[in-house]
Amino acid sequence: MIDGFLALYIFMLAAFTGKEIIGRVPVILHTPLMSGSNFVHGIVLVGAMIALAHAESPLAIAIGFVGVVLGAGNAAGGYVVTERMLEMFKSSKDGKK
Repeated sequence: MIDGFLALYIFMLAAFTGKEIIGRVPVILHTPLMSGSNFVHGIVLVGAMIALAHAESPLAIAIGFVGVVLGAGNAAGGYVVTERMLEMFKSSKDGKK
């Protein structure tokens, strides 16, 4: 049962740290920062999958599953935001071709 509590502690610590870091970024820098750090989202997703693979208790499995789902959503969202940001910088001549 210690493993489940350790996984919950790590999950809560990661969530708090992420909220504090992102909350302190100015709005004007949020989109470029997010698009520039998509590789970090992939690393988080791989880490969540590894944690899920080693989970033994039902609580650890549930937390690992939530981590994989949130990590995948975060990575996909980062690429969507990057695509939208790049569309803003295309010239109007490129869209007419």
